[in-house]
Amino acid sequence: MAQAAGPVAPAGHGVAASAGTLGKAGVQGKAEPVRSAADRTVVTSQADAAGNPDLAIELHAYNNSAHEILLVNNVKSATAALDVTIAWGDGATDTYAASGADVQSKTHMYAEVGTYPVKVTVKDTTNNVTAVNEVKFVTAGSEFTAHAPTRLLDTREGVGAAKAKVGAKGMVALKVGGSAKIPADVAAVALNVTVTNATDAGHIAVQPGKDYLPPKTSNLNYVAGQTVPNMVIVPVVDGYVHMVNGGWGPVDLIADVTGYFTHSAADGYAPLTPVRAVDTRQGLGTAKGQVAGYGTFGVEIAGRNGVPKGVSAVALNLTATNPQEAGHLTAYPSGQTAPSTSSVNFSAGQTAANSVIVPVGADGKIAIRNGSWKPADVVIDVVGYYSPDSTAAFRPADEPFRFIDTREDAWYRTAGPVPAREYLLLPLMGDSTEPVTAWVVNATVTNTRGAGHLSVAPDPNTWTDYQKGLQVRPERPGSSSLNWTAGATVPNLVQTSGGKGDVIDFWNQGWEPVDVIVDCLGYYDTK
Repeated sequence: MAQAAGPVAPAGHGVAASAGTLGKAGVQGKAEPVRSAADRTVVTSQADAAGNPDLAIELHAYNNSAHEILLVNNVKSATAALDVTIAWGDGATDTYAASGADVQSKTHMYAEVGTYPVKVTVKDTTNNVTAVNEVKFVTAGSEFTAHAPTRLLDTREGVGAAKAKVGAKGMVALKVGGSAKIPADVAAVALNVTVTNATDAGHIAVQPGKDYLPPKTSNLNYVAGQTVPNMVIVPVVDGYVHMVNGGWGPVDLIADVTGYFTHSAADGYAPLTPVRAVDTRQGLGTAKGQVAGYGTFGVEIAGRNGVPKGVSAVALNLTATNPQEAGHLTAYPSGQTAPSTSSVNFSAGQTAANSVIVPVGADGKIAIRNGSWKPADVVIDVVGYYSPDSTAAFRPADEPFRFIDTREDAWYRTAGPVPAREYLLLPLMGDSTEPVTAWVVNATVTNTRGAGHLSVAPDPNTWTDYQKGLQVRPERPGSSSLNWTAGATVPNLVQTSGGKGDVIDFWNQGWEPVDVIVDCLGYYDTK
């Protein structure tokens, strides 16, 4: 089962890297510039322009962060006084003076994600010549649009792929762009992926391209006969995402979409310190008592627990516990008919959790349906929301990569499991003075010796505080991100703030040590 979590990523991708090179650097390391060659320069000259006949501009535009452009202007010119103007495409301009051939790097922060025409104008008034070149720049960040839960893939029924199990080491190419009213140019997608009818133990990797083989990370871990869901947020390349069966036996795969990201203004993300909103065992947020078989209850989301009114979707950790029979939970917008999708799958007596992104109904509520014939308890922790007032855009990793695997040495700790009732410290950005808004990671526990649950929360300290011994002990969270039993390997998506210093804590809330693996899927940022 330990192998199912995937191998350790190469040095520089996370585990062996040093502080300050983990976070953003790993996510945006493969960004390619948009180039406009010098021969695309449009030159306007007067009769006496012979003094600067080769005036031209070559442009390279880089995605510097979710909202920022790094523009390199390479001006080719004879020796002359030049006036350079950069029109960033959002109404803002920068100007500077140059003298002859010149290379300058300039940055600009866009308030909103999108596509912008960046125009550079160079004027040589002495020789009466003007040169203009332009490049179309698309921000790396993308914003979220909620989508009613809809099934895109079910290999049991031939939906989205052939009606057949995915073979050992096999792969499914799932068309996302243009499907179910998702735009053809979609940048990333939020999917609830479920593996079922497994004949052997293994893992599933969900990735943007088909070239990342074998995968360096995993999203779902399973054993024979088990049904396991997990939320993934994955970039879409040429309209497709790819799902790889890393096991030695065939499996069925199911994928339900709940939202997507585009490089245009929509809804940004806002993280919350995880807060428990519903617990049917205590009567918190709803009536006390188990939810009846095939019963449904509503949850007021907007205007409570730090979630403002007017949000389009909410990020939750949804847990089923004490179920009397196997089944599933479905989370969906209120005011709609329950969809034929699932959010959490469970067996009798199992405590099962899954991260979900749920569109919020017009009345500010969501609905939870118990898809079992018998009662079950439901627990909901709110971890964030999507809103037009939030400007934090999503920047996916070009390829999911490993931050840490406690079975291996890391740059700041030696290999070893996380002790019982203690936390794994994960510093992401060294001495960052501008922490990102939130991180998107896949957390996995393995080598479990007893039952327990994992809690994830921002650390109140900075990495410097820990280095100097000035840290305060973080408070133990009252929420949970995933639950496990002895011998199980369990993953779950986690969206969390890193606090003031981009440091995240992964709490082992069990009474036995466990190993923890954290893979980076991307981050949200206003920068």
